[in-house]
Amino acid sequence: MPKKEKGKSHSTRPVTKRPPSWCRYQPEEVEALVIKLAREGHPPSMIGTILRDQYAIPLVKPITGKSVTQILKEAGLAPSIPEDLENLIIKATRLYAHLEKNRKDLHNKRALQLVEAKIHKLSRYYKRKGILPENWKYKPRVASLA
Repeated sequence: MPKKEKGKSHSTRPVTKRPPSWCRYQPEEVEALVIKLAREGHPPSMIGTILRDQYAIPLVKPITGKSVTQILKEAGLAPSIPEDLENLIIKATRLYAHLEKNRKDLHNKRALQLVEAKIHKLSRYYKRKGILPENWKYKPRVASLA
């Protein structure tokens, strides 16, 4: 009996960088869809999933030449901080709230340390790339999104 491998259920990205021949959307239509979905309140990762599942658009970049976040930035709808960093900050806030009630939960205290290390590492990267301002700082207790 062969050994079961983990992680086989995910979808694979298209092999070529060209838009598929069966995709009938024009670049302007795809950009309009991205902007419409952003105005409905969907984050960039969810926009990509919705376009893939409901509109049969495998990837935005081969069709439009721009990524979802670039389209949102041009339309003035880009989030103030990147989505992955925002999700980590929300996770840290939840862990803080849990630790306020359960002071002796050492496993979650360690989990909070790991999450905060990821936040600091990502923030350094985004500052270096110019996505976050140089004076942006993560505030552990407050965990504000400013």
